[in-house]
Amino acid sequence: MSPSSTHTNGILPDRSLDPPAYSTQYSDNEVGYPSPNGRAHVVSVEEKKRLWWREAVINLLFIGSWFGFATVLSLYNKWMFSDDHYNFSFPLFVTTLHMIVQFSMATLVLNVWPRRFRPDAKPDSADYGAKVVPTAVTTSLDIGLSNVSLKSVTLSFYTMVKSSSLIFVLLFAFIFRLERFSWRLVGVIFLICSGVLLMVATETHFVLGGFILVLSGSGFGGLRWALTQLLLQNKRIGLSNPVATVFWLTPIMGVTLCILSAIFEDWGSIFGSSFFSSFWQSVETFMFLIIPGILAFCMVISEYYIIQRAGVVPMSIAGIAKEVTTITISAWFFGDELTPLNITGVAITVCGIGLFTYHKYRKSLDTTVPLDGHGNPIAEDEAWIQSLELDAAGVLTKT
Repeated sequence: MSPSSTHTNGILPDRSLDPPAYSTQYSDNEVGYPSPNGRAHVVSVEEKKRLWWREAVINLLFIGSWFGFATVLSLYNKWMFSDDHYNFSFPLFVTTLHMIVQFSMATLVLNVWPRRFRPDAKPDSADYGAKVVPTAVTTSLDIGLSNVSLKSVTLSFYTMVKSSSLIFVLLFAFIFRLERFSWRLVGVIFLICSGVLLMVATETHFVLGGFILVLSGSGFGGLRWALTQLLLQNKRIGLSNPVATVFWLTPIMGVTLCILSAIFEDWGSIFGSSFFSSFWQSVETFMFLIIPGILAFCMVISEYYIIQRAGVVPMSIAGIAKEVTTITISAWFFGDELTPLNITGVAITVCGIGLFTYHKYRKSLDTTVPLDGHGNPIAEDEAWIQSLELDAAGVLTKT
């Protein structure tokens, strides 16, 4: 987390990024982080480089896990919703069932491995209403509006508009002080978004209603990831564990998606279809619906670990990298045609991702504040953490 150096909401005194317990002076080539004895340890540039590469490798393992589950889930959903295959065209109903599966999986994990995954704390009613519910509802609206929009727009048009989610992610990361404002970072993000637009650019019919749905989903998506990171970095309310986060979020997400499904999908048509024509046919259908829910649980856990360790902006960049890889593989193995404009977009996007990685690398080396084991600024002081929560609550109240 990279909050600004002072707090100005008038409730708490100004605070430095450098918490008092670790306040010390470092040279330009050194930075402190807590050693086992509780004192600030002075880290050289070489040690910072090793720290960065170690964390990069661990993060890449989580990204690889997320990428694998997300790819399999995408292929499964394509098979399930496609007219040429299983043709179960009720995505909101399916996602509602996935929430039930994810909640069940999280409950199982928390009870089988309580010492490893069950946090000591849990959110009280105030925290649940003020922090958990908004995160769950915005996540559901992102998923729901995005799925509904695909009924009125092409996949290429959807991908072009959805690329704006990266801008919303950055905007909310700045608002909630999850990222320090940097014109260099803004430029890199716009470069990546430009590359994505060129990467999927095709002649397509503009549909205003679909455009509004996709853009709204992108906006809720940006807010969703910022709120999720705030939850994952808050040990006080017991959601710093991704499994616990899934456990507390999925009930509200399931209810919200169920309402959206009832509005946009005809449940009479669902249960009156051939998929539920007999008992055994219903059992088979539910099996096909439950299996991707297990994949989704594994994907979301990987996703949350990435956000917890690296933040929402790197997670979004990883999503763009996944799109680049998918498009490239489709062109290579399936013969999908790429125009010179599309190829240019892929090249620009790859360059943007490279520049973002370099920006993060330089930032980790140039920092002069105490760092934790992940290379993040230390935020041990409770009042300092509460100042971030008050800022977030103030932003939500104003919006």
